[in-house]
Amino acid sequence: MPRSRGLITNTEWERIAEETDEEPEKRYQAVSRVRRRIQEELPKEMAMLAEHKPELLAELQEVVCEVEEDEN
Repeated sequence: MPRSRGLITNTEWERIAEETDEEPEKRYQAVSRVRRRIQEELPKEMAMLAEHKPELLAELQEVVCEVEEDEN
């Protein structure tokens, strides 16, 4: 079974990380798709986890907060 990514597809990863010689419009579209998932889909998924699997939500929050701390 192929491994999947979290929020970002392999192609989006390559475009956002500028690992390809894509035109700027394709990079912009990749950023827009990821932003839409963060703003529209992730809150719904977090609400579902809070209701049905709060331990998974806690894991998600831990990872996100850890990344933020590492960046500071």
